[in-house]
Amino acid sequence: MVGAALTAGTGTVTSNAKRRNHRMAEEFMPPIVRAAGLTKQVFAGTTPLTILQDVSLEIARGDAVAILGASGSGKTTLLAMLAGLDTPTAGTVHIDGADLFALDEDGRARLRRDRVGFVFQSFQLLPALTALENVMLPLELAGKSDPQDRAADWLAKVGLKSRVTHYPRQLSGGEQQRVAVARAFAAGPQLLFADEPTGNLDSATGEEIISLMFELNRVARTTLLLVTHDEGLAQRCPRRIGLSAGRLTHDERH
Repeated sequence: MVGAALTAGTGTVTSNAKRRNHRMAEEFMPPIVRAAGLTKQVFAGTTPLTILQDVSLEIARGDAVAILGASGSGKTTLLAMLAGLDTPTAGTVHIDGADLFALDEDGRARLRRDRVGFVFQSFQLLPALTALENVMLPLELAGKSDPQDRAADWLAKVGLKSRVTHYPRQLSGGEQQRVAVARAFAAGPQLLFADEPTGNLDSATGEEIISLMFELNRVARTTLLLVTHDEGLAQRCPRRIGLSAGRLTHDERH
């Protein structure tokens, strides 16, 4: 009995030591996201409108970061450029060392496919596909092995084991967002972008989704970049970056 207890205790200590060593290794690795001088201007007629102005930031691997700002502050535009979904007027973005805007559109799409997951406010599920098929699709596009089994496993992890054959119209908003969370994590992304993930949900359902997303993120050790106007939600992240009128206002950690 004593020997078994000692063995169990040693295993716990070893596991804890491995996690600490992994975190220390991440701290000395280059940031997974590096943005420099990001600026975005559009024109309203002949009048230039600046949406982002000279935004620079770095995101460490394994970190959870909230970009916080009111509606119209430029935070969704910033996320879109960090993901290579939109191009800046000026500035650069590197993801895992790759210069996003030195790549063509197909190259950026491949990078997102291989390294990035998304959770959107509007769920972005394909209505003609079942929950299982929605999760399977990016796995198939990425050439992952056993996409059906992997998708079913992730749907079970988000509590939808009995809903795999249902279409989005047959699911509640919270269930649709759970499918979106499963889809985001299933391919094993290094980086997860979440844009107002609770914006279309009631407060109780939103809290369930956020708790689920943070727990999955902790287990998967994915880097999380969360865009929100919700101060309470931002507090769930160790690091918070403020954005107002297209400019960074603060960058703090707790």
